[in-house]
Amino acid sequence: MPPDQARKAEARPWFVRAEHDLRAAAVLLAAAPPLLGEAAYHCQQAAEKSLKGYLSWHDLPFGKTHDLAAIGGICVASDASLEPVCQRADRLSVFAWAFRYPGDPEEPTQTEVEGALALALEVYEAMLAKLPPELRP
Repeated sequence: MPPDQARKAEARPWFVRAEHDLRAAAVLLAAAPPLLGEAAYHCQQAAEKSLKGYLSWHDLPFGKTHDLAAIGGICVASDASLEPVCQRADRLSVFAWAFRYPGDPEEPTQTEVEGALALALEVYEAMLAKLPPELRP
């Protein structure tokens, strides 16, 4: 397999999964009543998978982590213009674990989750904008 095809085969599935997480977050947010904690989790996952898709394309290792500051830092080291969006993305890191188990803090508000979804979509689009169009699902 040519190198670009191999990189595409590695990176594109991350963006497919990120798109699924964005859709899941939107559906959970629109549910009656909305499932806010679950929607917030999918926002974090969409951002994480978008960053990992970018890193996969560039053959940059990222390890097993949900820490968007750490993953975003690797992206920024590759392309400094990504710093603003990667710094904002870190706000979503807490949604990887908060609201997932009984006894966790109070659920986020609808406004917070709407903001998280907008931010996750911004991260997704920012990463794809730096990559060849054929990586877009």
